[in-house]
Amino acid sequence: MVWALHDSPLGPLTLTGDGTALASLSVPEQRGATAPQPHWTRDDTAFAEARAQLDAYFAGDLKEFSLRFTTRGTEFRERVWAALDSVPFGATTTYGEIAARVGASRAAVRAVGGAIGANPLLIVRPCHRVIGADGTLTGYAGGLDRKRLLLTLEGVL
Repeated sequence: MVWALHDSPLGPLTLTGDGTALASLSVPEQRGATAPQPHWTRDDTAFAEARAQLDAYFAGDLKEFSLRFTTRGTEFRERVWAALDSVPFGATTTYGEIAARVGASRAAVRAVGGAIGANPLLIVRPCHRVIGADGTLTGYAGGLDRKRLLLTLEGVL
C-alpha cells in the first residue's frame, strides 16, 4: 500500500492506494479516516492523476472526477457510493433521495447515512453534496466547515 500527502484548501489530503488507483482520500481530523500504517510506503509523487484532478477542481477548472478507485464495501455501501457519483457538480441531494436511488425504503435513510459517512473518498466521491431534507448542512466526516467550503466552491452556497 502506498500513501501520499497533497496540499489543498482543506488542509493536507491523505491519499492511499496502489500509487495510481485510490483506496481512500481523507482530510485532517476526519472521522473514520484511513491512517497510513508503518509498513506502507510513503511516496508524495504517487497518484499523479488524482493530484492533477484535485488541483484542477480546487482551481475551479474541473467539475467531474475521472479516477480509478479500489474501494471495498458491502454491496449496499457500494450502491450508495455509486449513487453519490451521480450527483453533479453544483447540485445537492438529500439522504432520502439517495435512499430512493438505491432502492432502499424510507426507513433505511439511517443506513444510507451510515454508508455515506463511511465513504472512503472524500471530495472525489461527492458526499459533501448530500444535505438534510430541510436544506441544512448535516453530517460530513471532514467537518461542516469543509463541507461548506466545498459547496461554496461549487457555487451551491
